[in-house]
Amino acid sequence: MEGEASWFSHCPDYATNDAVELKDEYNEQVSSVLVDLILPDDILDRIFARLPIASIFRAGCVCKRWHEIVKTGRFLWNSSRLLSRKPWYFMFTSSEKPIGYAYDPTFQKWYVIELPCIWTSSCFISSSCGLFCFMDNSRSDQLYVCNPITKCCKNLEVPPGFKFSDYNALAMVVNRKTRCYSVTIVKSKHIPENFFQCDVSIHIYDSGTTTWMTCLTDVLTGWRGGDESVICDGVLYIMIYSTGIGGSENRHGLITYNLSSRSCTMLMRSFIPVPCCLTCGRLMNLNEKLVMVGGIGKRDCPDIIKGIGIWRLDGMEWQQIARMPHKYFHGFGEFDDVFASSGTDDFIYIQSYGTPALLVFDVEQKMWTWCRNCPVKKRLPLQLFTGFCLEPRLEMVP
Repeated sequence: MEGEASWFSHCPDYATNDAVELKDEYNEQVSSVLVDLILPDDILDRIFARLPIASIFRAGCVCKRWHEIVKTGRFLWNSSRLLSRKPWYFMFTSSEKPIGYAYDPTFQKWYVIELPCIWTSSCFISSSCGLFCFMDNSRSDQLYVCNPITKCCKNLEVPPGFKFSDYNALAMVVNRKTRCYSVTIVKSKHIPENFFQCDVSIHIYDSGTTTWMTCLTDVLTGWRGGDESVICDGVLYIMIYSTGIGGSENRHGLITYNLSSRSCTMLMRSFIPVPCCLTCGRLMNLNEKLVMVGGIGKRDCPDIIKGIGIWRLDGMEWQQIARMPHKYFHGFGEFDDVFASSGTDDFIYIQSYGTPALLVFDVEQKMWTWCRNCPVKKRLPLQLFTGFCLEPRLEMVP
């Protein structure tokens, strides 16, 4: 398909002769020179490290020597240090076996990619620094951390005594210095005797110690947890939803938990109201600042979306940094009251569940741009699309 490429298949046999023809401009004589005899490993290492990721995988298929170079720890480190790559967006659709497509904004290209460990589009996903964490919505006993570029994957044991819950919110963060990561799961379950109350528990996994800890259990009244959470600068932010009592004019709110001090005992004491009436809210970490993309609902009819706003949390106050122009909002066609959105660094991706159309907002440049059309097309009326944002990094290992 147009705009579609794939590099995730290695050549079964390596070439035995790597000859490059060089033409002398003066005598016009053509000679065959072995690249392996000219360039030492460290020079090839630096050359390959400046290639696009797709070209790195292709270079690894040329010969055994090149394959070994692009697999070394030195090369992987140089690749991450020398190049600053814009975050990609991984899109997949609802089907028996989700088909993945990765959008590279630097070259405006889509790549076919087999997302490891994902068997259904109904799942919870969180990503950080080249890794993503995945949990099946219907089977919360299966949890994986993976690098989708290299396909390195690790199965995490779920916390002891992990019980069924009505709602799960997954978040992860990678320490860029130590490369250790933390995974948090916020579980929420309605109390059978009182639907307006909800049991909430926070579970934290530390890859450094490979252990889980249940650090908090609490009961919310008038509010419940959901499937939205994110970690920013050592603080876990959790989106909560009104159960219909308490007189709150907004149906959404935030609560926080400090992962460093772990001193909180009552989550509602950290309550942060949302800036306006929302149809939905998506939380993301942009340069260790909490950013929320929300559907702006009509005051008299909050289920109807009239626009999309982007806010950044400064202390306890929200600052609006952008609002989607009407031409882009209407460019999606029929926009549902809920939608997919994720981001990292200075890029935010927004996608309607009902279409593969993808819009990106550059926070630094204050620029909205449509992404090049995804190769996958909508073939069924109820076909859904979703995705997540990820930094493409070769050196990260679960």
